[in-house]
Amino acid sequence: MNFINRGDQRLQSSHSGAFGTWPKNKLNDPPLDRSRLHDFDYLMLALTFILVGLGILTIYSATYTPETTGFLTPYCRRQLAWFALSLVVASGCFLVHYNVLYQAAYPLYGIGLFLLLAVEVAGTTHMGATRWLSIGSFNVQPSEFVKLTVVIALARYFSNRRLPPPYNLKELLVPALIVALPCVLILKQPDLGTAMLIIMISGIVILIAGVTRGTIITILISGLVAAFTGWHFLHDYQRRRIATFLDPGNDPLGAGYHIAQSKIAIGAGRLFGKGFLKGTQNTLHFLPEQHTDFIFAAYAEQWGFLGTIFLLFIYLLFLFRALNIAMETKDTFGSYLAAGITATFFLQIAINIGMVSGIMPVVGIPLPLFSYGGTSMLTSMILIAILLNIHYHRRG
Repeated sequence: MNFINRGDQRLQSSHSGAFGTWPKNKLNDPPLDRSRLHDFDYLMLALTFILVGLGILTIYSATYTPETTGFLTPYCRRQLAWFALSLVVASGCFLVHYNVLYQAAYPLYGIGLFLLLAVEVAGTTHMGATRWLSIGSFNVQPSEFVKLTVVIALARYFSNRRLPPPYNLKELLVPALIVALPCVLILKQPDLGTAMLIIMISGIVILIAGVTRGTIITILISGLVAAFTGWHFLHDYQRRRIATFLDPGNDPLGAGYHIAQSKIAIGAGRLFGKGFLKGTQNTLHFLPEQHTDFIFAAYAEQWGFLGTIFLLFIYLLFLFRALNIAMETKDTFGSYLAAGITATFFLQIAINIGMVSGIMPVVGIPLPLFSYGGTSMLTSMILIAILLNIHYHRRG
């Protein structure tokens, strides 16, 4: 299937694709010009601050106890510290033209692989999974960073292809290898959710680049075969999660406990919610991981259906702005990069809300800008900074 009709991008002045007409890559665009501040996407920035603000309020309410002393809970203070650090790093990323990432794509990808290997050697184990590196008092999860490096590497690869799409299986061997190497290392941690997320993000980028119908059919059949075969290689807790998804009432006090309590919390919010700090599933700790993976359920219990609709509207507007940036971008690398970043946010939002609502299996995917987690916050802010940079330079 040919999503993008293009020839040699490095030589052509433009090509037509799924996001409109894209001029060739411009690696020598001028740096940030303060006189062009009207080109800054203030709406995207405002939406980001709204989501982070709501997330920090929910983290506070999710970790609050009557014994809490001081103005903030420890989790809330740490999240604020990570947000402050992320804001500084993101500001620095915005000041550097995004096409620098074109030159740094493969080195960054290599750094990501190195960090995953470092986790294998010196990683920190928590709840049976070895996914973190301890740096001083901070725990960093390299797989979050790798989601970014894979998108950048794929954007570089497809924006520099001299062969026109659609691509067949043989021509997708290199992109497949780019995706497979980090996924194998992430699966060993084990972290099936993040590995599957990277595969889905990469699949969207590859579809946008353009593949033949035969290739799509072959990949779908291979995926089904791999799913059936892979069942025998899953860990016991992963099998229980899938079995619970297929039959939620099978083990309500065991593997199904998380999702059962999450559904109760969401339903208990009704139309207007129970109010700030008044969610019983949350404050009485019936809801597990209420400040991380299941933070959406904690929010829904307190603010109800109307509050949930408001949050979903903010996320929808955020995704619309991100997609609009991909459509307006002036070069192929920026377009692929913005599309990959948009896919990253969309899939994380959809999977997290889906699993909390019981329509998807439970996996460890945080809600972007909302869930507690330093590495997730840092990665999300860097992705947003790149989007803002692409938007700023969209006219060349």
